[in-house]
Amino acid sequence: MKTLTVLGSTGSIGVNTLAVAARHPARYRILALTANTNVDRLFQQCLAHRPEYAVLADQEAALELQRRLRQKARRITVLAGPEEVARVAALAEVDYVMAAIVGAAGLLPTLAAARAGKRVLLANKEALVMAGRLFMDTARDNRAELLPIDSEHNAIFQCLPAGFDPADPGPGPARFGVKKILLTASGGPFRALAPEQLARVTPEQACRHPNWVMGRKISVDSATMMNKGLEIMEACWLFQARPEDIEVVLHPESVIHSMVQYADGSVLAQLGNPDMRTPIAHGLAWPERIEAGVKALDLFEIARLRFERPDPARFPCLDLARGAIRAGGTAGAILNAANEVAVHEFLQKRLRFTDIAGVIETVLRAIPATAADSLAAILEADRRARAAAEGAIRARAA
Repeated sequence: MKTLTVLGSTGSIGVNTLAVAARHPARYRILALTANTNVDRLFQQCLAHRPEYAVLADQEAALELQRRLRQKARRITVLAGPEEVARVAALAEVDYVMAAIVGAAGLLPTLAAARAGKRVLLANKEALVMAGRLFMDTARDNRAELLPIDSEHNAIFQCLPAGFDPADPGPGPARFGVKKILLTASGGPFRALAPEQLARVTPEQACRHPNWVMGRKISVDSATMMNKGLEIMEACWLFQARPEDIEVVLHPESVIHSMVQYADGSVLAQLGNPDMRTPIAHGLAWPERIEAGVKALDLFEIARLRFERPDPARFPCLDLARGAIRAGGTAGAILNAANEVAVHEFLQKRLRFTDIAGVIETVLRAIPATAADSLAAILEADRRARAAAEGAIRARAA
């Protein structure tokens, strides 16, 4: 039996992780669950899965959870604060850590899990976007197992030869004859919307993804395709690839989750219904396979698969992300921070959808990238970028 800490258990990835683990009670035991402020859902998860620890980043939320559990489950230890979230990711008795906290808030606990040598099921792409070199070095130095959970990166991992290890500092997939990584994207809800209509897009429309059920922030990232830009950056670190080795392919059906092209002309693809339980089950059981509760793909029902090139004018965030990869250093942290602020303001209806990319570009020009050789340097770049993004948004509103 393996013990599991779920970072971000109340989000969609966390909920699906618990659903898969619950199907295999003889294989997995939930040791710790963490959330930001969602007391209601974490309380229900505690009753259902009986972890030893329940952690909320917010102090007031933790006090409320503790009050509720006092009547129902006294043995669960309730902790509060970001430091405790990181601590339960590195406990000696933890085997696997699902890193599913969205955004920069997931960096420290995910890094703590890697430093402790855990199997890290990586669903938090910001850990690599912000601190790729630091994170990969930490994983390698501490012999952590690193398994990608994002559906695209998990698909790429499945299509690479069995001998490939993301934590191996070797020359990358080229030694296996890999020529190109084909990163698929649904195109989000606005793939076919007339460009002149994008400025009038509402948060409700942006969060209505055609294929996936996701949180609001990641849904907006999918609509702008910044999510795919972040995934390009993540893929560069996970698979020791260059930006030019990765091609984004719009695939509206979201059935092919990504592909790998080889030197002999072969293209290997991983297919499945758009359900995050599949990559979660793969990461939990690897190198074995377990039942995930996912409906088998019916190719006769699908019948047709489409592929398109993304329009850079419609999706400027893709070029912004590629530029940040090439700039290196703290550029990834700057881009991510500016995007988080801009998306938040859009969701609050204080920024137009089409201004998200503009704010990010302004911040990237204002703050030069420096060496990302320490956590302090990365966090300082994050802080400066957030302040610059807020200033850029105020200037647009003036």
